Amino acid sequence: LDLAAQSLSVETCGALGQLLPGAAPFAELALGDCGLSEEGVKLLLRGLCSNTTVKSLDLKGNNLRTVGAEALGKLLRQNKSIRSLILEWNNLGMWEEGFSFFCHGLGANSVLQQLDLRNNQISHQGARELAMALRQNTSLQELDLRWNNIGLLGGRALLNCLHSNKILRRLELAGNNIPSDILKAVEQAMDHNQDRQTILSETQNRAYVLSKEVSSLKNEKTKQFLDMMDTIDKQREEIARSSRMSAARVSQLQEALNEQHSIMNSLKAKLQMTEAALALSEQKVQNLGELLNAAKREQTSMAERHFTELQQHKQEGADRESKLLHDLSVASEKNLLLRNQVDELEKKCKVQQDQLFQVKQDLTNTRAELKLQVVQMEERLETEKRRFKQSLEDVESLRVKEVDHMAQHMEASERSMQDRIRRLEAIRIALEQELSQVKASALAERGQAEEELIKVRSQMRLEEQQRLEHLEEKLRLMTESRDEAQNCCLKQKQTVAEAQAKANQLSLQADGLRRRLEELQQDLNAKEEEKVTEVNKVKVELQEQIGHLQAERTAQDGLREKIAALERQLKAVSNNFREALLDKEGEISMLLEKLRVKEADISRMREEEAQRAGFLQNAIMAYVQASPLGAHSPRR
Repeated sequence: LDLAAQSLSVETCGALGQLLPGAAPFAELALGDCGLSEEGVKLLLRGLCSNTTVKSLDLKGNNLRTVGAEALGKLLRQNKSIRSLILEWNNLGMWEEGFSFFCHGLGANSVLQQLDLRNNQISHQGARELAMALRQNTSLQELDLRWNNIGLLGGRALLNCLHSNKILRRLELAGNNIPSDILKAVEQAMDHNQDRQTILSETQNRAYVLSKEVSSLKNEKTKQFLDMMDTIDKQREEIARSSRMSAARVSQLQEALNEQHSIMNSLKAKLQMTEAALALSEQKVQNLGELLNAAKREQTSMAERHFTELQQHKQEGADRESKLLHDLSVASEKNLLLRNQVDELEKKCKVQQDQLFQVKQDLTNTRAELKLQVVQMEERLETEKRRFKQSLEDVESLRVKEVDHMAQHMEASERSMQDRIRRLEAIRIALEQELSQVKASALAERGQAEEELIKVRSQMRLEEQQRLEHLEEKLRLMTESRDEAQNCCLKQKQTVAEAQAKANQLSLQADGLRRRLEELQQDLNAKEEEKVTEVNKVKVELQEQIGHLQAERTAQDGLREKIAALERQLKAVSNNFREALLDKEGEISMLLEKLRVKEADISRMREEEAQRAGFLQNAIMAYVQASPLGAHSPRR
């Protein structure tokens, strides 16, 4: 809003003052050369105290004095938006009290950047007040004090305040009767402030760039950490899968062992059945022997010769029976040995199960160790992130290279793990095929054994029936012969001949029984050999399974070694990072020491310049006092 060179009354100023509080629709307000009265200035500045949009205020040429200075001081204390204030061609410095109030407001302000106080009749006292305000102010960058009455003392006060104020960039002091050396010192201070501001801006820009780089590095690190966590999760899933596969294999092996145990139990039952059948046959043989003994006792009176022969046959039969009993005892001992072997196999299976349980425990321990290592790595990453805030571009390049190397190494390890998993799957398929073949062979052998047992049982039943029928016939004939011997003593010769024929037949029958017993023994031996072969096959299969388990265990040991190697590499990388960080911190400390040395040199130069200026001032004052002008001045 431009109202310059227009006469404004108090009413219009009051109306403007009422419009200005809050958010006005303009950012600049120009009221130069408007001839404002003190009341109008009060109303305007009161409205601007709470304004938030006006950034520039121009009040030049309005003859502002004490009331205007006080109102401006209040405005500077309360307003938080005005950046530029032009007060050229006013009379703010004529009254020290009003100007001191204005200076206090300027010292409390933290927003104003440009202030124009040209031609305001500011004396050396006003310059001192301004110097005090500049020591407190933290935002003013440009100050124009040309064409005032500051003088030597005011110039010294302003020069002294510049030692504490490092923000003021431009200070104009022309036309104030200030010596040239003070003006040069002020210019040098301004140059120093400008250099410092440029250095600060550069450092802020660098800090901003470094903060961006650190944030990008943090994002990259988080991404890398997430990738590492994904790879670790994948490895865990693969380990879980392998453990599940191993558990499935163990269950399959246990099922095969259970099937083999069931087969052994069925074979044991078959052996018991055969033993029972043999016991029945022995009982039948004993009964037949008793019948034969009774028949012989009855015929002792008839034929003593035949009685002696029958006794010899009985002795031979007893010997054969003892041999058969001995063979049966040997077979039972073999069965006991087989049972012991089966128990040993069960113990071995239990040992293998314990080994598998230990392997599972080792896997759980390795998982826990990996989790602990992941937590430690997270903590290390957090510490490294805190230390990487002051790192530079060299650290970034090293970091990128090492991350690429780690990614390549992890990819190679993942490929090796996939190859091992494929090999294990091929081994599993081969084992399943072998198990299916063994099951098929066991089923076939079981069917054959059952068929042979059924055949043997049918043959034994037929033979026993035939024997019973034959013995019944013999008994009937013997009874008939006894009746005939009692009735007819004359036919003893014929009966003796018939008895001899019957004895021959009985001997033939006994020979047939012996042959059948021998055949049964051969069958039993063949079955025992088959059992032995089956047990050997089971042993071989168990040994193969043990070898596979040992191979898996060696593979797990290799994985553990690789994990240890990766941990060593991570430790080496962390040590390298720490060394690089320490080197960078040393460089930063050296740079900071250099900066401190330079600042000390600058302060020393300033002190020397101040001393020189003081010496020059003293010399000038001595010269002035010694000159005739200085001698006449006190008279005036």
